[in-house]
Amino acid sequence: PQQPQFGQVPGQQQTPPPPPGYGQQPTAPPPPGYGQQPPGGQFPGQPTAPQGAAPQGAGVAAALQKYREAPTGQRWTQQNEKLIRVDLGVADQAILARQGSMVLYQGKVEFSYKGAGFAGRIVGNATGQEMQLMRCSGRGQVFLAEEATHLHPIELQGDAICVSAENVLAFDETLQHEVRRIEGHGIPGGALFVMQFQGTGTVIVKTHGVPVVLPVTPTTFADCHAVVAWSAAAQAIVSSQVRLRSNAYAGSTGESVNLQFRGAPGNFIVVQPYEV
Repeated sequence: PQQPQFGQVPGQQQTPPPPPGYGQQPTAPPPPGYGQQPPGGQFPGQPTAPQGAAPQGAGVAAALQKYREAPTGQRWTQQNEKLIRVDLGVADQAILARQGSMVLYQGKVEFSYKGAGFAGRIVGNATGQEMQLMRCSGRGQVFLAEEATHLHPIELQGDAICVSAENVLAFDETLQHEVRRIEGHGIPGGALFVMQFQGTGTVIVKTHGVPVVLPVTPTTFADCHAVVAWSAAAQAIVSSQVRLRSNAYAGSTGESVNLQFRGAPGNFIVVQPYEV
């Protein structure tokens, strides 16, 4: 009979030898490139993007994507509430814009400067400074803005509108425009200058804040510094109601003049939440 091995009790069955690596944790085979450093800027275990693929969700291009230019092929395109673009090549017509309102242009654009309206100029109703217009012509795109004010394109189709000269940013040269004076005691400079537009084309109106449009009633009054525009068929007259202003500027009388509007049903006024 076979002798038991050392340390084995007689009659006890012999246990089979342990498998290779007994007592060690099983390990998976190493991935390809094991022991190599990951590419620069990549964390270990991060999946690699295929070569030639554009980055998604990160980087400068992705962060600025929502601010990209909005091409439409139309003549006037609002990029955002405070910036507008005109394509002079569409309809091949020039525009008149407030001098200094151009922030960017592309293409072959020519700029010439001219006065406008009453005696070759339009006087600001609060500062007394004249409004200078520039003529933009050629084939290209011009971006317009002024002091981050809100811009509102108003398209005319044979109708007419009156706009305070202080609130005119730009308009198509094809529009007929006439400068009017509203005179009255208490108005700085003695008069409020208004531009009346008529015909076919677009006028860009600027406001401080979001305006409100109200119908004209027999009891419609508006501060002459807050009114922006009104329908051409409405009549604006200086009201005898005068109140003291708490924020009067130097050289003024400290009075605020109201305009009363009269007209048939269907007439309107546009007022901004701002006073000079």
